[in-house]
Amino acid sequence: MFLPTTIEEVNHLGWNKLDIILVSGDTYIDSSFNGVAVIGKLLLEHGYKVGIIAQPDVTNDRDIKRLGEPELYWGVTGGSVDSMVANYTASQKKRRQDDFTPGEVNNRRPDRAVIKYSNLIRQYYKSSKPIVLGGIEASLRRITHYDFWSDKLRRSLLFDAKADYLVYAMGEKATLELTKKLKQGKSGDSVKGVAYISSEPNYKYVQLPSFEECVESKKAFAEMFELFYHNNDPITAKGLCQQTGDRYYIQNPPQPNPTMKELDSYYDLPFEREVHPYYGKEGKVRALDTIRHSITTHRGCYGECNFCAIAVHQGRTIVSRSQESIINEANDFTKDKTFKGNIADVGGPTANMYGYECDKKLKLGVCEEKRCVFPDTCGALKPTHKPNIEILEKMERIEGIKKIFVASGIRYDLVTDDDKYGYEYLKRVVSKHTSGQMKIAPEHSNDKVLDLMGKPGKKSLEKFKDMFYRYSKEAGKNQFLTYYFIAAHPGCSGEEMKELKTFASDRLEISPEQVQIFTPTPSTYSTLMYYTGVNPFTREKLFVEKELGGKNKQKDIATLPTRNPVAHVKPEVRQKNAGKRRRKN
Repeated sequence: MFLPTTIEEVNHLGWNKLDIILVSGDTYIDSSFNGVAVIGKLLLEHGYKVGIIAQPDVTNDRDIKRLGEPELYWGVTGGSVDSMVANYTASQKKRRQDDFTPGEVNNRRPDRAVIKYSNLIRQYYKSSKPIVLGGIEASLRRITHYDFWSDKLRRSLLFDAKADYLVYAMGEKATLELTKKLKQGKSGDSVKGVAYISSEPNYKYVQLPSFEECVESKKAFAEMFELFYHNNDPITAKGLCQQTGDRYYIQNPPQPNPTMKELDSYYDLPFEREVHPYYGKEGKVRALDTIRHSITTHRGCYGECNFCAIAVHQGRTIVSRSQESIINEANDFTKDKTFKGNIADVGGPTANMYGYECDKKLKLGVCEEKRCVFPDTCGALKPTHKPNIEILEKMERIEGIKKIFVASGIRYDLVTDDDKYGYEYLKRVVSKHTSGQMKIAPEHSNDKVLDLMGKPGKKSLEKFKDMFYRYSKEAGKNQFLTYYFIAAHPGCSGEEMKELKTFASDRLEISPEQVQIFTPTPSTYSTLMYYTGVNPFTREKLFVEKELGGKNKQKDIATLPTRNPVAHVKPEVRQKNAGKRRRKN
């Protein structure tokens, strides 16, 4: 069943009143890929009456009053993407398309959606029940953060949203515990994974530089960010306290990571894998094409790229689903009348991190002085692609499944570091689970910039590339790699982009086309570099391109045709020609 979104649906279920109303910046897709749907279905599973209002009109009370007032609380999320990222490009131009809006036109998600929705609730329900924030926008803006779109530091979202609680990171466990407390008429101030505003400091927690100190001093902000970043691991993290004006932001330590059994229970919930009919009649939702018949195998990412926020939202520890749970979901697809036999993706934030983790990390928490895969893969990690191979083999044997694709990103350095199963996995993916092209993200080629990004060097990339084309040839397939690159990352100038252009032409045999300008998103190390102009790991000053003209110039260096004849050829032709040259050699 869908969660109700109209009063008629509520009445049809025989409910007098809803316990919780969820408000989202995405349309309502009942899918495990939609965070608000997972939370709603989980609460429903635990006996709570839950409704949802998707993309309400913030100019009037028509939508926000549609279900009345909840008995326990309002849950507010900006959606699957930060609303400012969803609405604007890196050049701060308004995006025309929104994959999570019916009709695909970007006209339903307001800027700073979490604040707008929370204030909308307060406007029409002045003495309302508590407001609980969640989702990626709230999670990454939960503390003092640099906001690229206003070019200034902003305080915790809790203050501007005038909300009561904020559930950060992956919120299932915290939401259930908080809901139980509120149901009992108790305060949620003690719940792990929750932040709130207090009139008094908590001296048992780590005392951060105040919001005002951070605004006054970039050095203080860098100190604050370091303390914030290194208190995200569930095993080692402490609570945080930050003064803001005459009040205090209090962040409790995070919830423990879910067990495999708990993670299975979230994804085993009965989802419709469809847009709610109330919203579906308004037009096609593009995101559904990708997520309807895709499978999440795990959460978390120990890649810890400096420009990526996964580390502070999903975490740096991999939590994998059981093979049984994944196979059951694949079997369920075959009973869906819309299923054509093709699974669009099997993976997670990074596809080939499924099924293995560092035993030391699982017992003692993340290492704060070194990273799992940067600058090289840690010897304690011992990557193995055996679980990935096993799950793909088992899924292939399911009657009714014709094709399985691995469309999630692959860490090529993990493939080359796994001598026992890495190349077997790559050979399988290339020959059976790739549709013409494979997308990978080296991001750059200059060693200095790669170091600032926290990305692996070129050696493993070139080795991976050679193996990809070798296996494609052996499979009789004319396939090619698509590379994603970033321009104008802190520390990158035109000279580094020229080096990238040369490397791409000479070693990758392509002219870069998928080049995006770096967008400083909240709560990442790269954004800290962008704001402070300092390398946080060495304290050295960095060149940071902040002018739009300079950013576009960096992108143009990589993408515009040059005198090199390779750069004028379409990518699929270049790859075909490259294959011919390799065969001759």
